[in-house]
Amino acid sequence: MNIAVIGLSHKTAPVEVREKLSIPEPLLESALAHLRSYPHVDEVAILSTCNRLEIYIVSSEAEQGVSEVRQFLSEHSKLPLHVLRQHLFILLHQDAVMHLMRVAAGLDSLVLGEGQILAQVKQTHKLGQQYNGIGSILNRLFKQALTAGKRVRTETSIGTGAVSISSAAVELAQMKVQNLAACQVAIVGAGKMSRLLVQHLLSKGAVQISILNRSSRRSEELASQFKDAELQLYPLSEMMAVIANSNIVFTSTASTEPLLNRSKLESVLEPHRSLMLFDISVPRNVDADVNDLENVQAFNVDDLKAVVAQNQESRRQMAREAESLLEEEVEGFDVWWRSLETVPTISCLRDKMETIRSQELEKALSRLGTEFAEKHQEVIEALTRGIVNKILHDPMVQLRAQQDIEARRRAMQSLQMLFNLDAISVNQNT
Repeated sequence: MNIAVIGLSHKTAPVEVREKLSIPEPLLESALAHLRSYPHVDEVAILSTCNRLEIYIVSSEAEQGVSEVRQFLSEHSKLPLHVLRQHLFILLHQDAVMHLMRVAAGLDSLVLGEGQILAQVKQTHKLGQQYNGIGSILNRLFKQALTAGKRVRTETSIGTGAVSISSAAVELAQMKVQNLAACQVAIVGAGKMSRLLVQHLLSKGAVQISILNRSSRRSEELASQFKDAELQLYPLSEMMAVIANSNIVFTSTASTEPLLNRSKLESVLEPHRSLMLFDISVPRNVDADVNDLENVQAFNVDDLKAVVAQNQESRRQMAREAESLLEEEVEGFDVWWRSLETVPTISCLRDKMETIRSQELEKALSRLGTEFAEKHQEVIEALTRGIVNKILHDPMVQLRAQQDIEARRRAMQSLQMLFNLDAISVNQNT
């Protein structure tokens, strides 16, 4: 079995490509089922965020498995393979393992050390299990990656003061307008990113903030977290009227289609009114054609890179410290991975011992007589199982713990020879 990751991120593809490959949560179950239907994909998990889409697979034939995932991505995005290929990265086994560790730790994020990605990796793991994409190998890998991400946050300072996508967007807005307190600000969406937008806007002095959302309950929940702020709440049906009276608009929704475009804005904006749009959604909530309007400036997640770069340098040393922790977690996973090689031999040995135990127990019980056997069978059964388990315990522990690959293989060959374990039987347990 091999582990591979096939994907693209803010490092390899612009937002207009990333949004075509985004897989929103409601489509995740069918996407996982589709991928599992391929003959060379044994396990699969999908990590889809505004800055990346990554598909992790376990395959006995890595090359064919990768090819099948590429085909899926081409069909899903409706991009020809020759166009898509230039944006994809492919990592195999140890490189794939280290990549997921780095992602979970926030070291591969647009914003170095950002914390939201750990929750997204956790959700990927949860949904992968729920929709039967993740098996024993990816389950272990994602658990190890989550442990790695938590260790980096608790044992280094990389998350201290780390900006998020939301705070970078607010910082860019402040750079453009200077005085946020004088601006009418609207936020479309009421999820986690919007909550962070409100938090950072308030810290930068903004006081006139409106929240627009389809669900009034979500808006009220958000507002309840900022009781001292006078947030204005509106249904999404009033979006254009609110935007017409705003100076700055942030959009952060899960919509797969643009909510704002040139024609909608033209119909409500006064001729000389200026408007700044900060779209931190993928797929984008704001159509690129709004840039054709003379007094409208639109920014998306890719435009945040300049702001983020200013905040990166101070955390680069912390990132180097984090890398050494990740090496430990990769090694921990690798030890477990290597121990899987011993499973067929151990299973075959246990099966042989169980067969011998059952046969000898049956003989003994028949000699003891029916009345005695019926009365004491449970005790004798437990006794014989206990003896077998104790005999097998040390060889199994030692075999799994052997980190030298050649030494472990020699030990397995010795076991197979000493206990006459048929090679065919061992292979059937693979």
